[in-house]
Amino acid sequence: MTTGHFITNFDFSVLDFIFENIRCDFLDPVMWGLSMFAENGIGWIVLGAILIIPKKTRVWGIMALFAMAVGFITGEIVTKNIFCRVRPFHVYQLFHNNTPLPFELNAGPASGYSFPSGHTCCSFASAVVYFMGNKKVGIFALVFASLIAFSRLYNYVHYPTDVLVGMILAIACAVFTVWLFKKFSWDDKILRRGN
Repeated sequence: MTTGHFITNFDFSVLDFIFENIRCDFLDPVMWGLSMFAENGIGWIVLGAILIIPKKTRVWGIMALFAMAVGFITGEIVTKNIFCRVRPFHVYQLFHNNTPLPFELNAGPASGYSFPSGHTCCSFASAVVYFMGNKKVGIFALVFASLIAFSRLYNYVHYPTDVLVGMILAIACAVFTVWLFKKFSWDDKILRRGN
């Protein structure tokens, strides 16, 4: 078995387990709502913009938006267009011996390529920045980001490896952003400008 086949088998085994054992009418609207919060990063962008207003949280709001922008460029613009991975709901029938998709997509058919998960990347980029600024707030943000990442699997629009790589990319973007701001003292300059 090649590496590609192993990864595909792993991805679909996880997705099919979620479909067969976790998917239910109660969770459908919850998972739809979680995905919609991070659609095009809007929920996280709004949160970052709100945090820019108070002086106490301004730096972290700006850093979260910056980390998301780095994640968008590296994930959505570069990586997705290099790998051009087709989403799982398009591949289901081919992988399952010509069996049609046995359910309606909970959040509708997502557009664009699958790898990596943009919802996961923007969510974790923000959450990790917030965690680095405030552990208590950050833990809540990380749990929320994890639920959004899971919703992408539940809604059958991403493979587990899409989500995993989106998470790794996001952590790298967040750590890089905080390092960059502190290296060039941009955080101090933002705070002084707010006085």
